[in-house]
Amino acid sequence: MFLPTGCLLLSVLLFHPALAKVCNDRTKHGQDNSWFARDGENLPIMVLMPMNESALMSGISQGIEPAVQLAIQHIRESRKYSFSLITKIYDTECDNAKGLRAFFDAICYGPKHLMIFGGVCPSVTSIIAESLEGWNLVQLSFAATTPVLADKKKYPNFFRTVPSDNAVNPAVVKFLTFYNWSRVGTLTQDVQRFSEVRNDLTSELEKADIQIADTESFSNDPCVNVKKLKDNDVRIIIGQFDENLASKVFCCAYNLNMFGSKYQWIIPGWYQGNWWEQANSTNCTTKKLLTAMEGYISVDFEPLSARQIKGISGRTPKEYEREYSRELQQKGVESSKFHGFAYDGIWVIAKTLTRVMELLRVKQRQNTFHNFTVDDREVGKMVLDVMNETNFFGVTGQVMFRNGERMGTIKFNQFQEGREVKVGEYNAIADVLDLINNSIRFQGVEPPKDRTFVRLQRRHINVPLYSILSTITILGMLMAGAFLFFNIKNRNHRLIKMSSPYMNNLIILGGMLSYASIFLFGLDGGFVSDKEFETLCTVRTWILIVGYTTAFGAMFAKTWRVHAIFKNVKMKKKIIKDQKLLIIVGGMLLIDLCILICWQIVDPLKRTVEEYSLEADPQGRDIAIRPFLEHCENTHMSIWLGIVYAYKGLLMLFGCFLAWETRNVSIPALNDSKYIGMSVYNVGIMCIIGAAVSFLTRDQPNVQFCIVALVIIFCSTITLCLVFVPKFITMRTNPDAATQNRRLQFTQNQKKEDSKTSTSVTSVNQANTSRLDGLQTDNHRLRMKITELDKELEEVTMQLQDTPEKTPYIKQNHYPDANNILSIRNFTDGKDGEKSILKNHLEQKPQAQWGSMDPSRINRGPLEDINSPEHIQRRLSLQLPILHHAYLPSIGGVDASCTSPNGSPGSSPRHRHMPPSYRVMVSGL
Repeated sequence: MFLPTGCLLLSVLLFHPALAKVCNDRTKHGQDNSWFARDGENLPIMVLMPMNESALMSGISQGIEPAVQLAIQHIRESRKYSFSLITKIYDTECDNAKGLRAFFDAICYGPKHLMIFGGVCPSVTSIIAESLEGWNLVQLSFAATTPVLADKKKYPNFFRTVPSDNAVNPAVVKFLTFYNWSRVGTLTQDVQRFSEVRNDLTSELEKADIQIADTESFSNDPCVNVKKLKDNDVRIIIGQFDENLASKVFCCAYNLNMFGSKYQWIIPGWYQGNWWEQANSTNCTTKKLLTAMEGYISVDFEPLSARQIKGISGRTPKEYEREYSRELQQKGVESSKFHGFAYDGIWVIAKTLTRVMELLRVKQRQNTFHNFTVDDREVGKMVLDVMNETNFFGVTGQVMFRNGERMGTIKFNQFQEGREVKVGEYNAIADVLDLINNSIRFQGVEPPKDRTFVRLQRRHINVPLYSILSTITILGMLMAGAFLFFNIKNRNHRLIKMSSPYMNNLIILGGMLSYASIFLFGLDGGFVSDKEFETLCTVRTWILIVGYTTAFGAMFAKTWRVHAIFKNVKMKKKIIKDQKLLIIVGGMLLIDLCILICWQIVDPLKRTVEEYSLEADPQGRDIAIRPFLEHCENTHMSIWLGIVYAYKGLLMLFGCFLAWETRNVSIPALNDSKYIGMSVYNVGIMCIIGAAVSFLTRDQPNVQFCIVALVIIFCSTITLCLVFVPKFITMRTNPDAATQNRRLQFTQNQKKEDSKTSTSVTSVNQANTSRLDGLQTDNHRLRMKITELDKELEEVTMQLQDTPEKTPYIKQNHYPDANNILSIRNFTDGKDGEKSILKNHLEQKPQAQWGSMDPSRINRGPLEDINSPEHIQRRLSLQLPILHHAYLPSIGGVDASCTSPNGSPGSSPRHRHMPPSYRVMVSGL
């Protein structure tokens, strides 16, 4: 059929053959299926929505009708379109059966509708939209937001000017990204509408790499699920539920203290005004609900654009809203939030039909013999293509479709002091989030954290404590340095030389190494890197072990030398030099090095981190503190420590044995057994206590470091002081004490065994040579004293020969001189006192007596004459009778009844109890 100029055949309905036949047989018998639209002709539009006031969602329809009529009026007034749109409303009553019946009656009994406009109830809309392809019709909805209609495979001919519920998900993701929230939780009402939104949101969050910490669904009581969110430390909660259950949710949140500065709720924004008052079916008061709701963010589509730009109708959104408000007042109905989308929907239909007419004119010119009828499916395809190309600015913003879905504007409101305040919007077309400056008010000074922010906090040693112990350690090292200086300076002194100065230096070196390990024990990852910390673990272990072996090894080596010399039963000459002692200490260190090297190669020390339970921030910030502590450990730590402890324990036991064996050697310069015993005791006790306390305070680094440092300081200081302080005191108070009172004290068994060889001092080692020099000096001093006494005795004798009557007075006046002579007699070891003195003086040769004297004393002068054998014999022949009968009885030398000058002094009881302590000294005279 040919179309006249200005006329256009619009194919709108393409019936299935069977359905078309039934409908035509009943109503349209013989009627032509073609439809012409001429200039100024009315084009019918089918409108499907619930109009019955008793029907669900009927309030939406009542507020929509004024907007639709206003749009038709504005289209007519624009005079840009050659036709007029008329609407025929069919009441679906939000019932599936009644909705299908209304749709079928509109097709069969009504005029041939060009398009279907409407669809409010999701269930009715989805059923009709699924059958549109068979009828070759296109439906445009203004209120159906259910996400299920976005499935283009199932609903290819369905469009909507209102964004779907899923359209808010990209906006929500953009909002989360803006505040760097990367961990959220969802709370969803167990309804298909909300579940579909939740599923789409999950997909969007995964694309944005935002973690979903927990997903909770509930039917009636949400408190259990809200508590699970809290237990999982969910701070940002995205809710999908209606206003009836929203009051329960916030009541639970109030009871669980899930509100305020630590939490952020994001919920749908399509609730009715003051919904918390109308839908409150909980035990919480309105005040409690408002407290829990404060600060929540609601997300919904923007009903009217905030941009005051004149759109396709030549009016700004504000101007349109004023006209719409006047229509509502005239008709006395309430406003609907979808009125702007219905208004823009009519303009979409008008633009689509105009564009299709233009395309059909072009096709008709190209093929004038082709008759476009309602059975032509090409028209239906053309309408779909034109709908997808729609792009204009309406009262709701930029109107565009992407796969049938409206790319609209999403608004963000925040609940502030009892009302919702717009804080920003999201443009889906440009994918831009625009937040109003300083409009969002968070409960805290900053946006909430998306989780309990865990801040790792190293448990380290306090700087003041480290400083104090380091200062004490430095003082100890200075003390050790002073001992080293003292030892080196006086190394040639008999007291220091006999105590092996080289071994003393090793003891000091070991103590200083032990001190140095304290500085390393106080360092942690706060001062060094992880790799350096592992190196530090090895270094401080090596230093402490080597320092211990150096100090106590040298001390025990000295004790071993004393033991080897004085436990020499055969009393052969035995010299043990310091080089041999150094070899012994080196052997001990070699064992240490073997253990440490094997330890390092087989199972080296590694840095391990031990984390502890969360703690609240002491400053009250919205963070949690997770303390952690660094340790030096390896796989078989207990085995290696057992090897080290066993070796060191054996070394200490060996030292204790040597100290006990040499306890009776009374040469202080040689024997340190008493001090070694005290050192071993202190070190053993302190190490046992320190190891136990250190293990128990493993998670308290300050206490552990303090214990370890004090144990090392105490052990090193006590050891050094016991070794060097007595020497220092002796050097200051009595420099010659090292050469005085040189005698050996042995046990009773040793005395019996060594009675024949007790005077064999010449078998002493290099240290005893120095002792012999001291004995020779004492010998010379005593001989000089004898000479002086002999001169006094000769004077007394001469006086006695001249004036015998003065004997009693001389006896009294010279009693001390006689006593001195007798004290010299006490040194003798013969059986007869007087004879022994005479024998010693007569038998000793001058060269033997003075052979070891200083060459400066060779020229004796008068002293040699006085001590000549003839002179001495002459003096003794005069003195001995007098001494026997006059002096000795009065001072207890012999009994008064003893008249024989040849009587043995050993027969006197006083002489039998005379201690033999000085027998050794006589042999040197």
